[in-house]
Amino acid sequence: MRGPLLVASVALAVVAHVPTLLRAQSAPPDTAAAAPIEDNSFLIEEAYNQERGVVQHINTFQHATTGRGWLYTFTQEWPAPGIRHQLSYTIPVVQADAPGASARVGDVALNYRFQALEGNHRYFAPRLTVLLPTGSAARGSGAGGTGLQADLPLSLELSPRWAAHTNVGGTLVPHGETSDGQAMIARNVTLAQSVIYLPATTFNLMLETVWSRTTGELKRAQAGAASGDLPTSQSLVVSPGARYAFNFASGLQIVPGVAVPLTITGHSGAYDTQPSVFLYLSFEHPFRHVQ
Repeated sequence: MRGPLLVASVALAVVAHVPTLLRAQSAPPDTAAAAPIEDNSFLIEEAYNQERGVVQHINTFQHATTGRGWLYTFTQEWPAPGIRHQLSYTIPVVQADAPGASARVGDVALNYRFQALEGNHRYFAPRLTVLLPTGSAARGSGAGGTGLQADLPLSLELSPRWAAHTNVGGTLVPHGETSDGQAMIARNVTLAQSVIYLPATTFNLMLETVWSRTTGELKRAQAGAASGDLPTSQSLVVSPGARYAFNFASGLQIVPGVAVPLTITGHSGAYDTQPSVFLYLSFEHPFRHVQ
């Protein structure tokens, strides 16, 4: 239980700093009273960049219903300096489902998003990411090399009660490693779609679907060394969930959420089904007074 307790301690430390930040600023009371949830979904990006003067802290925790494996992530999103450009980072903590494995920091992501489209109920915000090799391929917490990732999030407000979010993305790790230390090239393609229903402004019902395909190729280290394609793996995640927003006069919005993802993985003709529990908690608040 040390791993989950460590994760909980980190999350509580982040929460503890929010009141301090709020005392240093104020926002008009009427702006937060009925603020809708324009947040990241649990597994899918929504194409809403952070507004000028507003920062968001996002915590997620996913644990399979069997085994020891779990994943915690902390993301912080900042306008740069306004809604047009956004900078963020994500720090994952991974507990591999293996005997003797311990919680480790995974590959840290440095993100840039450009708000290319905003208005008429349509939003588009392409993202570019550098994945730093801070994790360990041998211990199941990283890709073993620096990676590049791109994603194309599109959000459509279909009606006052319905919204849809589409993601198309890919990842390339040109100098990665297998778990046994062999040099490899790793590629991933992801397609994702969510539908969100708003029974109320501050309460959302969500259905997210994510399909992913990963391929790899061993690199020839020297003349005569073995090389070739690695087995392709695919996964499909179907995740129903719900989230609720607590809005405060100071401009703070707290959004807790829960989901129950079902993951179907395929590898070498075999398939496995794994349910899990997903917890979400975000804090969004002004960090300075905006005129």
